[in-house]
Amino acid sequence: MDNPGKRSYPVNLSAVANENTPRPSNEETTVSLQRSIYDPGYVNALSHFYRGELSRIMVWRQRLDITTNWAITSSTAIITIAFSNREVPHIIFFFNLAIVWGMLWIEARRYRFYDAFRARVRMLEAHFLVPMVMENREMLQGEWKKLVCEDLILPRFKISKLEAVGRRLKRNYVFIFILIMVAWITKIFLHASQPMTGVVGFYHALHIGHIPSWLVAFIFVATLLSVIGITFYVGKKTLGEISEFGTHRSLWRI
Repeated sequence: MDNPGKRSYPVNLSAVANENTPRPSNEETTVSLQRSIYDPGYVNALSHFYRGELSRIMVWRQRLDITTNWAITSSTAIITIAFSNREVPHIIFFFNLAIVWGMLWIEARRYRFYDAFRARVRMLEAHFLVPMVMENREMLQGEWKKLVCEDLILPRFKISKLEAVGRRLKRNYVFIFILIMVAWITKIFLHASQPMTGVVGFYHALHIGHIPSWLVAFIFVATLLSVIGITFYVGKKTLGEISEFGTHRSLWRI
């Protein structure tokens, strides 16, 4: 056995920190940390990281626009076909609703990815770029770097699927659904097989082929209530990507 009083390898006692070694003050540690934040290598790395994340969210932004364009294009084509020929049944708008709901579901999924990467960009803008522009080192406090690192290691969505659907409804798809509903009602009135004398006549005009009137009315009302309900619910619960221009920024001039 080795001698307890003899070490197996040489140790420089002056370089080993122990309980008697004086510790640097908190002020010196803070100044050192702040200097490291403004280090050119650190700033360069975060600048490239910011540009990369910004490029990524722009790609997802373009994917959102693609699904919206598909929904608008398909709706325009179906409405044109429906009004171009009297013999085209109004039930064609049911397929239009199915297509738009499908596009909305796909776009909501893409929006969750977009929002997850956008959160990183906003974190860098609020906690890195703003203190750099303001030249205020005290603003560089908080655990934002830890949050960014955790999200890089284990990425996760920041909003639920319902909230994503509501945001896309509020921004774009609510207008598409309203247009389809108006076109559907107009088609029934213009190309009805029999004159309509009131609500009862309109209800009977909903009947087409083997599809009863109550089923068409149910699809119409359920879609309308779902669109309005989700839009108002999400609008009340969340602020969305950008808040409204408030009075506290009345001095802002461009």
